[in-house]
Amino acid sequence: MPTRLLGPARLALAGGLLALPLSACSFTSDNVSCSGSQCTVTLEGNGASANILGNEIGFAGTQDGRAGLSLGDASVTCAQGERVSLGPLSLTCTTVTENSVELTASAG
Repeated sequence: MPTRLLGPARLALAGGLLALPLSACSFTSDNVSCSGSQCTVTLEGNGASANILGNEIGFAGTQDGRAGLSLGDASVTCAQGERVSLGPLSLTCTTVTENSVELTASAG
């Protein structure tokens, strides 16, 4: 009898392991939501940061409608709707306000 239960248990385990890579491509945290190789991020407040696709992006506030973003020693600014590159990421600033930025990030 235990051998009959072992077969379904193996199938359940194998099914769970097969689903793991698919679910690992998608996650959501307080300020980051990713699916595949694209993330949507909201950074609020000067000094806010988020880990995006393995890269720690920092927000340096806004000035004249442009958001300041940094990755390591590199930094860029972007206006609402503008697309920029920062390290290995391609960023589109979808919304820029006085104290926050919402952006879409993808590798490459």
